Amino acid sequence: MDFSYSPKVIDLQQRLTAFMDEHIYPAESVYHAEVDANRAAGNAWLPTKVMEELKAKARAAGLWNLFLPESKYGAGLTNLEYAPLCEIMGRSHIAPEAFNCSAPDTGNMETLVRYASEAQQQQWLLPLLDGKIRSAFAMTEPDVASSDATNIEASIVRDGDEYVINGRKWWTSGAPDPRCEILIFMGKTDPTAGPHQQQSMILVPMATPGVKMERPLTVFGYDHAPHGHGEVSFDNVRVPVSNVLLGEGRGFEIAQGRLGPGRIHHCMRLIGLAERALELMCKRALSRVAFHRPIADQGVTRERIANARILIDQARFLVLNAAYMMDTVGNKVAKKEIAMIKVAAPTMACQVIDWAMQVHGGGGVSDDFPLAAAYANARTLRYADGPDEVHRNQIGKMELARYQNKA
Repeated sequence: MDFSYSPKVIDLQQRLTAFMDEHIYPAESVYHAEVDANRAAGNAWLPTKVMEELKAKARAAGLWNLFLPESKYGAGLTNLEYAPLCEIMGRSHIAPEAFNCSAPDTGNMETLVRYASEAQQQQWLLPLLDGKIRSAFAMTEPDVASSDATNIEASIVRDGDEYVINGRKWWTSGAPDPRCEILIFMGKTDPTAGPHQQQSMILVPMATPGVKMERPLTVFGYDHAPHGHGEVSFDNVRVPVSNVLLGEGRGFEIAQGRLGPGRIHHCMRLIGLAERALELMCKRALSRVAFHRPIADQGVTRERIANARILIDQARFLVLNAAYMMDTVGNKVAKKEIAMIKVAAPTMACQVIDWAMQVHGGGGVSDDFPLAAAYANARTLRYADGPDEVHRNQIGKMELARYQNKA
């Protein structure tokens, strides 16, 4: 396999990097100041003006909707081609949205491309691709262990030409965002069917009566406004039967199609996040003096820098290999490789960021540097799209299966 970048990808890398240097990094402090000002005025959930300005600039620069590899709507990039670009975006928490390449919208747009009807695409996909609205994915529930999706209890009951939805979801990323207009909701349409045929996915407009954003959730104290994560209740919510995706009982099928690309996007961005943490670590180590010599001259610091480089490069090659397999043999065949990176990348990022925080001393756990927020983000991604334990179990089962008839 050849992981070298094509001229097209190299050109996009250079353009993205230049855009990040000129527009994204300088806007980070402006973005936070605007959110803080909105919070002080009583509403942290207002969309920021600086983000809308960044989106307009990115679109004008031709750096918009770079994902969707097999779709007429995207930039025509394969997963392998998109990987290094997603890594660059991952260096800043505000960058993915600026390029309309942020979660959960990318996963939801891919779901709509693959599984939605033409009418559903016209109503919801096109505004999402245009960056006019945002979306959320309502799957995880507070009352059950949602790492086993067969536990999900939310109900979707047909009543004539409508479905009636009841349940409570949480960690619905994007739900507190006032721009969030559409939810993809997963619940049970037939509790008597087989374990993987009970679930369906359905489109639920956020403004539908009975949908209530109960509260925003925090991550290590961060509310991630104005996007955030929400706990959302659904009380006798009625939507047309035409809002179901693909058909009743096909929720698991859709989930597998959605989560594969979502997992690899998370991992790509985490590599960029870890690269930035290592960069900050090296610059700090060279500029600070402790015990009469630069911290960079301390053996433990050099060892951690070396190990960080090894871990990042290992994770990158695992991700590129998974992307290559997704492109060549499909997500289903590449499920072990996808599971492997979903464990490896967040674990790596947490460790690298932790070392970078240590070099920064007390400043590392403050908001004077981006490391504390980066750590909170990376640690959260050990849960998102399936916790480590689920992926390790899957990897172990597949590995054991290779030897089952040889023991």
